[in-house]
Amino acid sequence: MRPFTYIRAATADQAIAQTQNHGESAYLGGGTNLIDLMKMGVEHPARLVDITRLEYSTIEDRAGGLRIGAMVRNYTVATHASVRERYPILAQALLAGASPQIRNMATTGGNLLQRTRCYYFYDPSYAECNKRTPGSGCAAIKGENRIHAILGASDHCVATHPSDMAVALAVLDAVVQVKGPNGERSIPFASFYRLPGDTPQIETDLKPGELITAIDLPPVAMRKSHYIKVRDRNSYAFALVSVAAMVDVDSSNRIREARFALGGVAPKPWRVPDAERMLRGAAVNDENARRAAAEAALRGAKALPQNGFKIELARRAIARALAEASESA
Repeated sequence: MRPFTYIRAATADQAIAQTQNHGESAYLGGGTNLIDLMKMGVEHPARLVDITRLEYSTIEDRAGGLRIGAMVRNYTVATHASVRERYPILAQALLAGASPQIRNMATTGGNLLQRTRCYYFYDPSYAECNKRTPGSGCAAIKGENRIHAILGASDHCVATHPSDMAVALAVLDAVVQVKGPNGERSIPFASFYRLPGDTPQIETDLKPGELITAIDLPPVAMRKSHYIKVRDRNSYAFALVSVAAMVDVDSSNRIREARFALGGVAPKPWRVPDAERMLRGAAVNDENARRAAAEAALRGAKALPQNGFKIELARRAIARALAEASESA
């Protein structure tokens, strides 16, 4: 690990100021991903700004929804009464991720910013990684790519986003609140993550020095939901495919509205509104409608030599998640 300067910020303004004109800087919250990356030589900020003492550590009602502070621990979110009652899909997704020890340390803001688990990104002995060294190439395209993307990738990067929480937030239409050198702004979740294109090192819409302060969850009428995570082992493993699904059912047992998002298959949580619209008016037990929506969501999927199984796995996971959501209480 390279030497760095450590500073503990007392306020958000102080934290932001400490990232300006001081070379490469990073905010330290729970540190569950950043410290690993620093130890492995993947990231090497010259200045580490500790934000654990900032005020963003509460969950509160806001405009009929919830505001979750960026410093709230993942375990606290997953077990909070309002989250479990009004946004159970978020609690399910968080409890499916990592381990109890990590959930007790990881923060909401940090979860959003965790980096890909691509083998080549994590190992600096591999020179080819456009996320680490822009223009160097992507070793995964012709290498070990079983866990990599089938949607949204590019010739420059085929890595997937690892967060379970982010998949649930995508389907909930969350809004990310940030504060930076130029003030505060709100970023709709659909715009928060960027596809790799030819700049895979730029992963989010955050500007230099901007700090995530909270995540806003809007009111949600859809009480039926379900989160599915398919992985190689039953705990402490990242998703090969995950699906967050929500449905609203009318009195005649037909779907008024449906949403679903995919994880483990793209560089960002993946939603296809056209596929969701196909479910409107369908009977909740219409398997053909679920299959058609799954097919539409995966249109354009492109397999690499080792991950073609993800396409069929995702089709089945979508259909199952929608069925489970429709049958939920």
